[in-house]
Formats: sequence, structure tokens, C-alpha cells
Amino acid sequence: MAQELSIRVTPEADLIQAVSSSDVVVTCTPARKAILRKAYIRPGTFVAAIGADSPDKQELEASLLKGNKVVVDIFAQCAQMGELHHALEAGILTREDVHGELGKVIAGKIAGRTNDEEITIYDATGTALQDAAGAALCYEKAMDTGKGAWVNFQR
Repeated sequence: MAQELSIRVTPEADLIQAVSSSDVVVTCTPARKAILRKAYIRPGTFVAAIGADSPDKQELEASLLKGNKVVVDIFAQCAQMGELHHALEAGILTREDVHGELGKVIAGKIAGRTNDEEITIYDATGTALQDAAGAALCYEKAMDTGKGAWVNFQR
């Protein structure tokens, strides 16, 4: 992947080492209890938690959300089954502690990252419309920059 993407790619078997040396951390697991701890995350990290798509799944230690910028895909859905759900249930966060929904950040109605030290947590429980819009935008940008390729799936 390093050659294909022209970036440094380093495989890492140790979770703590991998996370503590990363600027972006994406969790997409079937975990039923937290695997990512607050202590592993350094200032400025962006964390996207996309695996908790039911109330019994959890990837992030609930305290990781406290004091950090929390952005959700759909608030009502995340409050029922996302990482936000666990933080609310534990009394670690209130609804007012959530910065807002991704759509408002994208539309410029609320700020995204405001400084280099800010830890941002994106809690995504899965919204098909947003997923399709994001995929379409990625496709368009790839094609515009000559990095994309057309694939005909109608064979």
C-alpha cells in the first residue's frame, strides 16, 4: 500500500503502539466491550468509530468521549446504539455535550476541527444515505484527479 498510495505504511501488531502513533484511528469491529482506551489517544487524533451498529456493541472506552469533540452521523440513532449510547448510559456525557451531526459540519453550520490539539470522535452507526453520498463524492474526486477507474458491474 505504501507504494500504491505514496505514503508511509507501517504494519503494527501492538494496538497501543499503533494507536498512540497515529493521527487517524478507525475502528470497525464487532467488539462487545471497549478495545480503544482514552489513554492510547494523543492530542490531535481523529477517531472514527464505525463498528457499534447495535446497542450491545462498543469499541471505545466511554470516557474517551468526555471532553473531546464528538460528532455523530445521526444523533437519535447514535444515542440508541452507538458509542454515544454507552457514554450517555454511563452518565459520562449528556446530549448537550455532543458537538453535532456530521451533516452540519459538512454544510458549514457548525465548526469541525478548530485546532491541532483537538481530539475529534466521529460516532457512526450507519446511515445509508450518508454512506452513498460519501461514496459518490469520493468517486467524483477520484475521477476528477485521474485516480479513479470506471468499473462496469453490469456484466
